[in-house]
Amino acid sequence: MLERRPYSDRPPRYDYVLTTKGEGLLPALIALQDWGARHVMGDGALTATSEGGSAESRRVRELVNRKMPDVVLERHDGEPVTPNAAGVWTVLYFFPGAFAPGTQGYPPGWADIPGTKGCTLEALTYASRCADFEAAGATIRGVSTQRPDQLAAFVTHARLSYPLLSDQDSKLAAGLLLPTFRTAGVDRFKRLTLLVDPDAIIRAVQFPISDPAGSVDEMLALVRGR
Repeated sequence: MLERRPYSDRPPRYDYVLTTKGEGLLPALIALQDWGARHVMGDGALTATSEGGSAESRRVRELVNRKMPDVVLERHDGEPVTPNAAGVWTVLYFFPGAFAPGTQGYPPGWADIPGTKGCTLEALTYASRCADFEAAGATIRGVSTQRPDQLAAFVTHARLSYPLLSDQDSKLAAGLLLPTFRTAGVDRFKRLTLLVDPDAIIRAVQFPISDPAGSVDEMLALVRGR
């Protein structure tokens, strides 16, 4: 199921990549992760966020100094890309779901799930700070488990100047054990942000995020102070 690939000699570190057989088990792996996060690490409640001192939060913070997995995602325009941009700092923000008016609507009960609100605000705030991030030497990319066509509709609606990436097959979610929740039969990301350096190493994380707009300014400060 897993193939071990070295990515650092000093200290010795390895990345564990899913094989073809392993990728076939992704739906089961993600379902087990969601069940464990809810019923082993939590109280079983459906939520798109987490407590600051939870085991899930500690697991996310342990991603610092971890190398990004070698996966390819589909951009909102259908172009295959790696999650982080090559040779530059990348801000990867993960969000539960954002939908353009007139397209497929939000899942039933969406607004009642803690942590789901704020995706549009977060996206627009990143768009308004895009020039500041570029001046600081970083590029922005949003990631969700939505289909590329859904992301394309939202990019057009919100007039975003940066790409949104689809992890609809959960390859990145499984590769980093990112926190997810399941609703209406779809696995979705809990809101979090990664700062990835030009060598594809994660240098900072934001999770949980209680203030989607405020987290953008916090990330900009991290980029400027790196």
